Amino acid sequence: MQYDVYGVGNALVDIQARVSDATLQKLGFAKGIMTLVDEDIQQKVLGELDGAPISQCAGGSAANTILGIADFGGKAAYAGKVGSDMLGEFDLADMRKLGVTIEVPPAAEGQTGTCVVLITDDAQRTMLTNLGVSATLSVDDINEEHIKQSKYVYVEGYLFTGETQKRAAYHAIELAKKHGVKVAFTVSDPFLINLFRDEFQELIEGPVDLLFCNLEEARSLTGKHDAVDCAQVIHNHVPNLALTLGGDGSILMHEGRVIPIEGVEVKAVDTTGAGDMYAAGILYGITNGLSWH
Repeated sequence: MQYDVYGVGNALVDIQARVSDATLQKLGFAKGIMTLVDEDIQQKVLGELDGAPISQCAGGSAANTILGIADFGGKAAYAGKVGSDMLGEFDLADMRKLGVTIEVPPAAEGQTGTCVVLITDDAQRTMLTNLGVSATLSVDDINEEHIKQSKYVYVEGYLFTGETQKRAAYHAIELAKKHGVKVAFTVSDPFLINLFRDEFQELIEGPVDLLFCNLEEARSLTGKHDAVDCAQVIHNHVPNLALTLGGDGSILMHEGRVIPIEGVEVKAVDTTGAGDMYAAGILYGITNGLSWH
């Protein structure tokens, strides 16, 4: 089977809840930021949400993008590790019902990772992530045949928070290059640049064919402030760039050209996964015959 995109990421179940600013302050987490938490803290947070309307779905940054591609009608495969528990079964079923191919065996021990997404009235999302067994994704879980049959491999920056997943990410990238498959990489979060600046820079200047980032991340990478200046500096090192600008739209860089995309004014209800869905649209388009324009 041929795939448009093979995604590699932390497999999580997103647990979404609408909360007040007061609740967020009580919990003590900074609004709009992703924070890694342990299982005890995650359970404490869920306890505070008892009685609040909650929804859940398969998640994780790369998984969101892969689900988007599949929902658009694309062919997608995914490598992510879940546990042999109810949440793990839910995660796999939720992705497979959209036609995503997943052949990574669940971990025999440990819990499926979760991301509690706290959504406030201003549509900001504050994410509390407990990686669970997603952090055990290893080189052995990367399917070379699936990569060989893909047009793009898509890797999320969050994988760099653990050595085991990081090795899996590098292995997927190496296999992509071995088989002439293009590599797309998403920075994922501004805080990751501060932790892994040198490694991210090496990827951008090396195997990455398409980089996804937002303006805050681009400013951190380049030291520039203006969006176009940031885009041009990054494009000096990577063939293609997709730079999101929130309500101001986005900028694509391709073959030396700046391609601005205007934002469409809407009432934001929930910004969870907005960047992931943007990446899905770009990746689906360029792997299904659409031009960069």
